[in-house]
Amino acid sequence: MCGIIAYLGKKSAQPTLIEGLKRLEYRGYDSAGVGLLSGGKIKVKKCSGRIIALEEILDAPNSDETIGIGHTRWATHGAPNDINAHPHLDYTGKIAVVHNGIIENYETLKIWLKNEGATFASETDTEVISNLIGYFYDRSEEKQKRDGQNKFEWAVQQALGEVSGTYGLAIVCSDFPDILIGAKKGSPLILGVGDNEYILASDASAIVEHTKQAIYLSDSEMVTISSKGFRTKTIDNVSVTKELQEIEFSLEQIELDGFEHHMLKEIFEQPKALGTCMGGRIDVKNKQIKLGGIANHLRELTRTKRLILTACGTAFHASLVGEFLFEQLARIPTETEYASEFRYRSPIIEDGTVVIAISQSGETADTLAAVEEAKERGATVLGIVNVVGSSIARATDSGIYLHAGPEIGVASTKAFTAQVAVLTMLAIELGRRKNLNSSDAGACIKELSQIPEKISRILKQSDNIKKIAAANIDRDNWLFLGRGFNYPVALEGALKLKEISYIHAEGLPAAEMKHGPIALISDGMPAVFIATAGPQYDKIIGNIEEVRARGGKIIVVATEGDENIKKHADHLIAIPDAPELLQPMLTVIPLQLLAYHAAVLRGHDVDKPRNLAKSVTVE
Repeated sequence: MCGIIAYLGKKSAQPTLIEGLKRLEYRGYDSAGVGLLSGGKIKVKKCSGRIIALEEILDAPNSDETIGIGHTRWATHGAPNDINAHPHLDYTGKIAVVHNGIIENYETLKIWLKNEGATFASETDTEVISNLIGYFYDRSEEKQKRDGQNKFEWAVQQALGEVSGTYGLAIVCSDFPDILIGAKKGSPLILGVGDNEYILASDASAIVEHTKQAIYLSDSEMVTISSKGFRTKTIDNVSVTKELQEIEFSLEQIELDGFEHHMLKEIFEQPKALGTCMGGRIDVKNKQIKLGGIANHLRELTRTKRLILTACGTAFHASLVGEFLFEQLARIPTETEYASEFRYRSPIIEDGTVVIAISQSGETADTLAAVEEAKERGATVLGIVNVVGSSIARATDSGIYLHAGPEIGVASTKAFTAQVAVLTMLAIELGRRKNLNSSDAGACIKELSQIPEKISRILKQSDNIKKIAAANIDRDNWLFLGRGFNYPVALEGALKLKEISYIHAEGLPAAEMKHGPIALISDGMPAVFIATAGPQYDKIIGNIEEVRARGGKIIVVATEGDENIKKHADHLIAIPDAPELLQPMLTVIPLQLLAYHAAVLRGHDVDKPRNLAKSVTVE
């Protein structure tokens, strides 16, 4: 979750570190700090709060300080204060570390290190790493050098051999002012390779302004960087050859481009993002879907007797839509599992089971753990991710990229619609190969191709949705209710409102409301119903009336031209007509805008909601 960055080059490191931290701040914003090699020592500046607070305590950039590390934190071990902020020095003051991840055996290591004379200043697990490296470094001898290693590299390798857990690390040593070391296990780490400069970061967004050439470290790998170049190896000292890859997005794509917030920009990017996601994959004329990323597994998918979709958060809600799609279009029994629970409950993986893991970042720790569990139990595992080269993309047998462009807003929006679009395309293709006739498949493909334009029409109602939000933001409890394909959308709408406006909201299948939650209804309580045209329309009208009879305020998302619904609604948002199985990509848009406007009107920082961060890389 935390953002890490390091720089080694010819120019002053500090401006590049600060600029990179600002681009990484969506990964965590509890505290921030930098460490610069300066005059044979490591100069550390850090504080609680956001990057702007760090800038206020920094010295002016020094052209002699050309190597440094930086960090923006999402707190796990220890409160978000000045002392617990990164970087962390070892007890000798020679080693400095920034860290993303969790060290699971830190308590045992901490006790042992204290017995060996190490001292600790913070409550963090990260300080165990710096002290462990310092311990081995302090005891290294010339005879321990091997294969061209220096004692700094050797100490890092020895320390990481003792550590259990996850880490993305950037490490410097005051005795080696021309060396920067990075290491990865379970947390992302990318090395940008520029013109006589190197940038190590947890996210390509901190690199792309300087270079588009990068290498992606794999688990249990480390990189040693100097002005002469870099070399990669395992932490067991086995050389590894890495190929340079091109970062797929541009700097312009991660800028605000005139929008007040990244979240609003990404909501409005959805027509374009879906167009890119589906471009080259749907052939309306020939009634075909082309998914090259999983072409080698399509026959296996067609024959499978059981699908398991696993994900967290917003991606879990997209997976629920996928479950309905696969069962209706392809007639494949499908289950949706919380990735955070999957590996802890001894899941049943039968012969021929296919597991599909879904994650925007491709780095979600719980989902990655589910992938490893499924692979160990013999399943074919596919991935649906947005970030090229991410851990899940590399860990799965094959997969499909969303190609939705970078998503910076902590509350996911365009990734959800792109995930649903990919699941829809896959379900149509599997259905076509199993039981869906050409005419029905062609009709689905044609309707799918029209979704981006229909989203554009919904986005024009943003001002009206803002008025609806303004009329209801004084209420601290909301319900979101839907049926069929729109039940997962109700869950997603409630999640969005909770994430950024801090309003308590509950998403439910509309029929379940009367089995207990109806007791929550009080006079004026907002209830958001998705009541679009479909087979359960009459049923959901009955559910609306049950809430109206108890004084609830009714906000309805309905199909354009539905005159009947007006008499049941206090507030109405109309969306273009579409088949029920494609409606989630439309019905979610008003709920995203409703949450966004509610949060802004309540005065919250939409892109940096409290206690949250993008890309959950810790369990």
